[in-house]
Amino acid sequence: MKSIEILRTEYLTKIKEASSDAELEEVRILAMGKKGEITLKLRQLGQMDLQQRKDIAPLLNALKNEINQAIANKREALVEEELDAQIRKEWLDITLPGRSRRIGSIHPVNQTIDQAVAIFSAMGFSYAEGPQIETDWHNFDALNMPPEHPARQEHDTFFIKPKDTDNGQPNVLRTHTSPVQIRSMTENGVPIRVIAPGRVYRCDYDQTHTPMFHQIEGLAIDTDLTMANLKWVLEEFCRAFFEIDNVELRFRASHFPFTEPSAEVDIKCSWGDGQLKIGEGNDWLEILGCGMVHPNVLNASGVDLDKYQGFAFGMGLDRIAMLKYGIPDLRAFFESDIRWLRHYGFSPVDTPALHSGLSL
Repeated sequence: MKSIEILRTEYLTKIKEASSDAELEEVRILAMGKKGEITLKLRQLGQMDLQQRKDIAPLLNALKNEINQAIANKREALVEEELDAQIRKEWLDITLPGRSRRIGSIHPVNQTIDQAVAIFSAMGFSYAEGPQIETDWHNFDALNMPPEHPARQEHDTFFIKPKDTDNGQPNVLRTHTSPVQIRSMTENGVPIRVIAPGRVYRCDYDQTHTPMFHQIEGLAIDTDLTMANLKWVLEEFCRAFFEIDNVELRFRASHFPFTEPSAEVDIKCSWGDGQLKIGEGNDWLEILGCGMVHPNVLNASGVDLDKYQGFAFGMGLDRIAMLKYGIPDLRAFFESDIRWLRHYGFSPVDTPALHSGLSL
């Protein structure tokens, strides 16, 4: 059987050479486990006479304590080595210049507004704005909408209690950006060419509708404008916005109180493999409404009907953003999810312009 000194030298060497906690545990079991060599020697003390136990027991106990202490010291050293290695791996020189990070994202709706403004500005349209809390007259009456029109019911429109200065007339959260037409004509006169993007409000909420959404309104009034001019403007817009050369629009007769004649406009597309592609295929998708401005609207705005006429159109900015960027659910636009915005958002320096391309 090995002597105490041989065991001491052997196990201290193994402990020193252990390079991982697993190897160190194996050494501990060989020495101090239930069947370890030092453990077996300690069990043999009961078979010795009194004098032998007095001579050998202190030596074995000292060996056991020394081995346990060596194992504990080695385990602590291995932990420190592992920590040092991790620190060296993750080390960063804080004196170096910082790495640039993308700061914020432009919302797809804001990017779409900027793109639309860039396109229509190149056609000579000016940017116009109006209040989001509108008078009943600007939102309905001046736009030739009769009192019995469904949009004037409380289940469709958000009404606001009138103030004392409103002569008892209710105000509304505007249901469309069309009131900007009236304000632009009454305040600036004609001829006029304006676009009016902005927020609008209706009582609706599902995958393709939200109580607040965005529209863009277009208005052009002059002495010789026709539906042909309207058709050219919309085709040029779709060609530039969707960034495709082949655009085919279909005008379907419709009815809007503020235009006559009125039309809904579809764009040619395909739905192959569950993917929407604009400008190809045999399917059609409605994208906007338009028409020649109704004489009653011109009359309410103080425009000379014998001299001037014009066209108007309106489209949902959220909808065309969904079509262009493949966003499946309208409600996600308004949920303030930073992960969604990082995925669909745009760099703050990505400024749309026709000369450099709308999408960089």
